[in-house]
Amino acid sequence: MKRACGVLMHITSLPPSPSSPLSGKISAAAAIGSMGQAAMDYADWLCLAGQKYWQVLPLCPTGYGNSPYQSPGAFAGNPLLIDIYDLVKRGLLTRIEADNPPIRETDLSAVYFDKAEAAKTRLLAKAFDRFAERSRIGALGDEQAWYDGFISRNAHWLHDYVLFAALKEENGGKPWHEWENGVRHRDTAALEAARERLAERINYFMFVQYTFDRQWYELKKYCNGKGVKIVGDIPIYVAYDSADVWAGRDGYLLDAHGRPTHVAGVPPDYFSTTGQLWGNPLYDWEKMGKGGYAWWLTRMRHSLSMFDVVRIDHFRAFDTYYAVPADNKTAEHGEWRTGPRMDFWNTVFAGLGHVPIIAEDLGEIFPSVKELLAQTGFPGMKVMQFGWNPDGNDSEHLPHNFEKNVAVYTGTHDNSTLLGWFRGSKNPAERKAHEHAAAMMKAYVRPGAFEHVVSASVRSLYASAADTVILPMQDILLLDDRARMNTPGTVGPHNWRWRMKSGDNTASQARWLAELSHAYFR
Repeated sequence: MKRACGVLMHITSLPPSPSSPLSGKISAAAAIGSMGQAAMDYADWLCLAGQKYWQVLPLCPTGYGNSPYQSPGAFAGNPLLIDIYDLVKRGLLTRIEADNPPIRETDLSAVYFDKAEAAKTRLLAKAFDRFAERSRIGALGDEQAWYDGFISRNAHWLHDYVLFAALKEENGGKPWHEWENGVRHRDTAALEAARERLAERINYFMFVQYTFDRQWYELKKYCNGKGVKIVGDIPIYVAYDSADVWAGRDGYLLDAHGRPTHVAGVPPDYFSTTGQLWGNPLYDWEKMGKGGYAWWLTRMRHSLSMFDVVRIDHFRAFDTYYAVPADNKTAEHGEWRTGPRMDFWNTVFAGLGHVPIIAEDLGEIFPSVKELLAQTGFPGMKVMQFGWNPDGNDSEHLPHNFEKNVAVYTGTHDNSTLLGWFRGSKNPAERKAHEHAAAMMKAYVRPGAFEHVVSASVRSLYASAADTVILPMQDILLLDDRARMNTPGTVGPHNWRWRMKSGDNTASQARWLAELSHAYFR
């Protein structure tokens, strides 16, 4: 990767589109960031700021707790990211329909998932009815070719996913392992009967995925035209209650009844004293390897069509992964097992050639993980926030130790904001130790007169040898922990909800970043 810089900002965190105000309020459908005009305006701002990358979180449908890392479909797009006002432009909704109902909340620095989901579900249903009627009478015009092309390009996952979505709806949201035997075990006759019975709902979910696909690729084309590349994020694991496991359970460590024998997580660490119990089923790497890792090759090919660069979350599991017995309540008593290592990546390279990957190699890292990373040639990650410590010890996460082939961050979506970290814990028992760590930070970055300690930290990252610097938007805006995106190991009311307010990303901030980018040859 060439020397460059970028920003981490999820689509949900974009402000309401300027085209959708409603007497000072916003519509319920705009209660979450979307792939609309605000996204293109943000791409303009990134271009003005001299940024080469826009990193987003996973774009798949969210699961429990609104987490994008627990999805019912690894290939699918999240309907909540669809811009309703684009459907107005396409004549599938009226402006009055899109604007109502307004939400009454005055805090627009938060996402309102429930309100957005209720409104978008209703409006997408209206839009689908009109789309289906146009299709019936042959009045879709050029859109018919786009729709047919979408179905053809995505046949490898789409038909299973939309059937899964329709069956899940028919079963009142129950997980697939609680469905009746025929569809649970994918009996051919039962699936054919379900496709016939649920044909209209299947077509609805097909339309929703088509709409997401069209809007995403229009946004990506716009960003690329501005010189901004998209860094996508794919979780290494899929959710148990997903179309991927339901349709391809032979690739996972499941028992004879289709239930996981072991699940994914990480042992006790920086974030949690009992570890993190993610609950995702683990891959049966031996079976996958015998099949040429076909599902993973398809997933990589799909991801690389959506994104210019792919960040793989929890990359270390390709080397060694943590397996927790499925009946455990915490992640304290798991075991490390050997992953597919270079056998997997050699297969990927043979099938796809060079793949632009950022490997998330954080957490408990064994020497073998570093060896695997070196063999692949992928850049790993360093997080500046991890470098500060109460003992003042040196760290690989500090800029003077960065190598060229690395992507560095002030923090990730799982960390405090840098200002939130600097201000420290409210726990008196942790206060003294943190004061030493914060003093180390200030002495290291040496803020100049009238320079904020967070801004000085950003400057030190830009000046480092690392090829790639990516900053969470919250750190550019100097926000405290009220803007934190996620706290790992928790399912709380504040996770994934941060949203930037309209106008917060100013021209002066863009000039500051552009000056840094120019000064440090990014």
